Amino acid sequence: MANIIKKPETQPAEWDPFRSMREWMRWDPFREMAPLFGRVEREAGWMPAFEVRENPDAYVFKADLPGIEEKDLEVSLTGNRLQVTGKREQEQESKKDTYYAYERSFGSFTRTFTLPEGIDAEHCKSELKDGVWTLVVPKKPEMQAKKIPVATTKSKS
Repeated sequence: MANIIKKPETQPAEWDPFRSMREWMRWDPFREMAPLFGRVEREAGWMPAFEVRENPDAYVFKADLPGIEEKDLEVSLTGNRLQVTGKREQEQESKKDTYYAYERSFGSFTRTFTLPEGIDAEHCKSELKDGVWTLVVPKKPEMQAKKIPVATTKSKS
């Protein structure tokens, strides 16, 4: 699988360089400097975190997408390339209110995943329920693992 990182069964206590890199890539130093320059435009976009897992029958994608409506979410599968695009609209600010913190993110996002060969694109199921989006991409039957029984024979002595 090209760009899906397998999560270890147990979380190691030692330093994880990949986790650190993901955290650094989400860090925006300009957001932290914004109070120095007065009121600035809100963040241009946001990137929801995804959970991707594989079970014997399918690949399952989940993302927390609070505030996104069905009409604002687009999922497409072209060949083995899955693309998820969505947007969350900014609420109208009231000039009468005083804001002490405004940390919510709004805007558009796009995530792209490369799936392995052997997916059943015709039977994908997508659902957005209570702010959680779930996509199940089944594997073709011939690509699913099958148990092969092992026969034993007694040797003649």
